[in-house]
Amino acid sequence: MKNIKTGILTMLTAAMLFSSCTKNFSEINTDPNRSSVATPEALLAPVLYDVVTRNQTRALRLTNELMQDHVTIINSDEIHRYLIRPSESDYMWNNWYLQLTNIKDMYKSASVIQQKSFMGISLILDAWVTSLITDTFGDVPYSEANQGRNNVYLPKFDLQKDIYTSILNKLDTANTLLAANQAFAPDQLTLDPLFGGNIAKWRKFGNSLLLRLLLRVSAKPEMNAPARIKNMVETNAATYPIFTSNDESAILKFTTVAPYVSAFNQYRDYDFNGDNGLTEFFIGNLKVWGDPRIAKWAAQSGGQYLGIPSGYASGNIPDRKSYYLATLKDEPLLGNIINYPELQFILAEAASRGFITGNAKTYYDNGVTNAITMWNVAVPANYLTSPEISFTTATTLDQKIEKIQLQKYYTMFFTDFQQWNEYRRTGHPILPKGPGLLNNGLMPARFKYPVSVQSLNRANYDAAVAAMGGPDDLNTKMWWNK
Repeated sequence: MKNIKTGILTMLTAAMLFSSCTKNFSEINTDPNRSSVATPEALLAPVLYDVVTRNQTRALRLTNELMQDHVTIINSDEIHRYLIRPSESDYMWNNWYLQLTNIKDMYKSASVIQQKSFMGISLILDAWVTSLITDTFGDVPYSEANQGRNNVYLPKFDLQKDIYTSILNKLDTANTLLAANQAFAPDQLTLDPLFGGNIAKWRKFGNSLLLRLLLRVSAKPEMNAPARIKNMVETNAATYPIFTSNDESAILKFTTVAPYVSAFNQYRDYDFNGDNGLTEFFIGNLKVWGDPRIAKWAAQSGGQYLGIPSGYASGNIPDRKSYYLATLKDEPLLGNIINYPELQFILAEAASRGFITGNAKTYYDNGVTNAITMWNVAVPANYLTSPEISFTTATTLDQKIEKIQLQKYYTMFFTDFQQWNEYRRTGHPILPKGPGLLNNGLMPARFKYPVSVQSLNRANYDAAVAAMGGPDDLNTKMWWNK
């Protein structure tokens, strides 16, 4: 990592760079302290691949356990009981900050040659990765982060409010830069594994991400988020193009051939699905709805789809029943960053809260439909009119948010920490609480800072803990969640 002293630097692997998308990631290793010499297109694919695949592993290890997609059948692994050990923090912190250095180098390199598209793309990636960091930990190094080559080894921690102000503005700037529609050179097209050099899709990705993050801070009046959402979606919609179909979703679609293979490609089946089972909550909703995605995600147990309880008491391990299909290990859609159905649910919530005048039911129905068809299965007849699915304006706001968030939960399947982020923001979907929960039955509000940060950057760490209202534990809420 670039923003902590030498002790942290030794913990990090070198950043991988490409000269061609056909080369394996392991062929070119470059010291990230010197990666500023790389062209922006050489940095794009390695950054995307590294962040997405590492996020996949954290979804399997942490998010899906916390949010009851599955539950471990190893009694000593207690994430499902809301016990998250400090050692879990290091992996995300180190690797996200490492890639932020490469992203910032991408911007610098693009700025030198005034390649506006790569400047815009790097700002989108910057905002995305920074949001992952601050949404996980709260106040974090930002303005002085990634400055190791400038001899800034002990960065201050910025307030989350200030970080969000900056990344929202970066996404606005990215929209303006990408509006110039400066095309990739022909030999650069294959170096973009996300959109193949399609500038219009990158612009829609940035604006769709902007709506996600504006909604996340919409309860904080100082951010003026509702007005900004209305401006984007209605007042100046032509200036802010957003996703209009599943095909435009930001999904790094994996293949089974290097270099773009899933993080799970080399996992044994047991490492992927042998020590966990799908939960009663996850399976139960899909069964009640008659949702065809269940056949894409879950193996049957005794000819049925059956889940097991999460949060079970210590020592009272249930027998595993349904579990993840092994085919998910190479599923292209597990490279999701943000997709079109999620955007529709964002708009449905914005309409329900009165931020925009669009029809919440229309957005919701569109989200439900496309969340299913994205998985290449058909929407069952009368699906949207079934009592469990149908959306009506003649309900309370809380009931509307529950419907929207429950559908969004499944749309965010294996998407880094987004299920957890949304639960902390809204309290939805409502999850059952098992008898074995620890932490006073409270869903963790954040992750603790890494132990290495506490020891090597102690003064700034202490100041950050105090600024957040301390202590540095799982229950101290961050700014957007207070």
